[in-house]
Amino acid sequence: MAYVPGIALLAALVAGCTGGSGTEDATTDAKPGSPTVSVAPPGKYQTLPEACRSVSTGTLKQLLPGLADLSEEQREVAYEGRASVTYDTDRKAGCTWQARTADSTRTLVVDFERVVSYDPTVSDEDSASTVYGKKAEAAGLPASSPSADDSASPSATASPSTGEGVSPQGSTSPTTPASLNPTGNDTGGDDGASEDLAPRTLNNIGNAAFLDDSLESGGSAAQRRTVSVVFRTSNVVVSVRYAEQVTDAAEVPESAELQEKAQALARGLDETISE
Repeated sequence: MAYVPGIALLAALVAGCTGGSGTEDATTDAKPGSPTVSVAPPGKYQTLPEACRSVSTGTLKQLLPGLADLSEEQREVAYEGRASVTYDTDRKAGCTWQARTADSTRTLVVDFERVVSYDPTVSDEDSASTVYGKKAEAAGLPASSPSADDSASPSATASPSTGEGVSPQGSTSPTTPASLNPTGNDTGGDDGASEDLAPRTLNNIGNAAFLDDSLESGGSAAQRRTVSVVFRTSNVVVSVRYAEQVTDAAEVPESAELQEKAQALARGLDETISE
């Protein structure tokens, strides 16, 4: 047997180990020209407004006139609203306010949902569009609706005061108090004289929006009308539900006022979120 010096033997062993390393195999497996999977961008918004602070005291006074009949202590509690129970307030948040008078009970509910896609090939915004579409379909409206330009400013004809919004970075910014000033329905009419009060899609609120008007009546029971405005802005879907239940079963809650104020509030919320 030929004599092999110790250094030469060590070099041979090292060379043998290197030849079978996983690095070379990995390089071989990585084939040039293989298709790559592009990851969809994250949503524009990473947090949500604090729901019970999203509507100002001044706006609540106009939406819920029964608050004026309460004692100061009761009003303070009523203005605070009742927060919805959620497990992650950065994903879902909501608040309910209610006030009664001798003639009727009015209820306001505001819900925010930040949609996150679990599919890396589908963006958060596309997922939010799907969520919005399902809500529109459930309301009996077309899944697709006229979209406002992302960079366009929402209509300033009705700008209620809202509390705190959310910026693309997730920081909140207060808005300047203002009165609720509904100026008619968003139907494209010239003067509102022939306004259409049927459920419909809306312009100039978010990327897409619709209004639903539902009247619940049961024989001699008091009738309740609920006007819902749902809109999507990027990856956030917002729902505003404004309802009135009358005391006299013979009366029917009117659509026009409820629709005007619900739309005005929705525009204000959209402006706050987009700031």
